[in-house]
Amino acid sequence: MIEMPRVFLARAYSVIVAALLVAAAAGASTFRIAVGIDPDTLDPAQMTTTTVSNMVDYVVEPLVSIDVEGKVVPQLAESWKVSPDGLSVILKLRPRIVFHDGTPCDAAAVKWNLDRILDPKVRVPMRAPLTPIERVEVVDPLTVRLVLKYPAPALIAALTMTTAGIISPDSIGRYGNTYEKIVHPVGTGPYEFVEYVKGQRLVVRKFADYWGKKPYYDEVVFRIVPEALTRESLLLAGQVDMIILPPVSDIPALKRNPRVKVLLAPSDRTIFVAINNLRPPFTDVRVRRALNYAVDKEAIIKGILFGAADPLDAPMAPSLFGYCPVGTYEYDPDRARALLREAGVAPGTQVELLTPTGRYLQDFQASQAIAGYLREVGLKVAVRTMDWPSFVATILKPPAENTTQLHLLGWAPSYLDAAQQMLQFDSSQWPRNGLATSFYKNPEVDELIAAAAREVDPEKRASLYCEASKLIWNDAPWIFLWVQRFPIVHSAEVTNITYRPNEKFYAIHAEPAD
Repeated sequence: MIEMPRVFLARAYSVIVAALLVAAAAGASTFRIAVGIDPDTLDPAQMTTTTVSNMVDYVVEPLVSIDVEGKVVPQLAESWKVSPDGLSVILKLRPRIVFHDGTPCDAAAVKWNLDRILDPKVRVPMRAPLTPIERVEVVDPLTVRLVLKYPAPALIAALTMTTAGIISPDSIGRYGNTYEKIVHPVGTGPYEFVEYVKGQRLVVRKFADYWGKKPYYDEVVFRIVPEALTRESLLLAGQVDMIILPPVSDIPALKRNPRVKVLLAPSDRTIFVAINNLRPPFTDVRVRRALNYAVDKEAIIKGILFGAADPLDAPMAPSLFGYCPVGTYEYDPDRARALLREAGVAPGTQVELLTPTGRYLQDFQASQAIAGYLREVGLKVAVRTMDWPSFVATILKPPAENTTQLHLLGWAPSYLDAAQQMLQFDSSQWPRNGLATSFYKNPEVDELIAAAAREVDPEKRASLYCEASKLIWNDAPWIFLWVQRFPIVHSAEVTNITYRPNEKFYAIHAEPAD
């Protein structure tokens, strides 16, 4: 702990020097954004986290998108129509859209993309929301029909995911791309991919033939800067134009600083500690409940997150359709100790908590505090961190290979519906099939989730999700923590920066302020 500030200062120095070199080479029309993590993939079909999706969104577009209120709006598709029986969807594409390689974005390209996403030969962690599609048909060059296995009321919203982004079929076999893995995305977006340097930057360049409103900046550079304090220093030194997730303790001062603007955007991201439900002693529900009672969430929110979060009272954020408050796990260390004793967990039992650094608000610091509370109830806890790609690769190992015990994670549905949140509790979505890294299984919950996915009556669907939420809360597959806010800070010299309610920034049309 004593050496950590020196390490951070050394990293800060090296990052600032690198940023100065990039700035010297960049023209006046470059917009610079500092984010906390490296991409674990650039393949839209293989997206696992919102920050990476946000970067890929500059290059690749989906058929439909969401606006600042979370409403589904046209994107590559200008309109859509669901049949009365809910078993088919007709999408009309915008005319004269081309990919960055000059090939047309037509119905055949859309079919190829959706077929690839549904192909089990391709790893698609977020495939589940699109599996109601039985087949994709080309009606004419600008019309696609989706034939569904069953009515799927959340399908149109699911098409807003970056996972469903449309890439050029002709890019396969070029730029290092294969059918199974895209390393150089070729989309239809306002910017085209230029380069990615691991641990340093991702660069995109304005696409001259973009079909929609043209962005102002010729180039956007995403800087990879894990430490929040370093991101803030770069912004205040004028070496980047925008950052996400600054040190939350500095937000009041940043709000008073006339040189920057602060957006405290709403978020649908739940933060939790995923408990490996397959590994003893966590197979015992008493142990999982004990961990929930052991952690003082309110104290962490107040003392470490400086109020930039709200404690969970359900296994999803209140902004999602299907949310209902189901309870709390009050801070009660005596009860936690009693439950651990009942479950036969000996004092001094060793536990490892894996955490990212730079991905969520005060993630490393919060993990240290959580570990401290678990130690107070008798566990011996080690906290380990790693870069984001390594972290993702570790937690996404299948059950037979997965050695994790506890890991800090966040989950932000791409669209404001419980359908995507509930993938975390659907046993069919264990890695490698999906991203349900707690390996939780309750057959009754699985049935409720499946029934809700097919229910067209909104009230009945919400009721099914509420019933599932109560069971999940009681089973405690996570340490339920909080819903975090999404701070975005940018230079006062730029404007037209906003957000989307699925924890994405929206700066594609940023431009100099008057």
